[in-house]
Amino acid sequence: MYIVYEIRNLKRVYIYVGMTSNLEERIKRHNKVYEKTTKPYRPFELIYAEECENRINARCREKYFKYSIGK
Repeated sequence: MYIVYEIRNLKRVYIYVGMTSNLEERIKRHNKVYEKTTKPYRPFELIYAEECENRINARCREKYFKYSIGK
């Protein structure tokens, strides 16, 4: 099972959308500067999470939130 998630910066207006199979660990990685794309924007809090049956469905939902009306 995969999870599509949205996190937001607590100080600035910045929302990041991603997908993972381990949500808890992934958010820890974002907050501990292991991810290059979100490094300058931490700390984060989870604002949305959606479970998907498989990686393909999760990727479609992630693209929807990142690049289309879902934003």
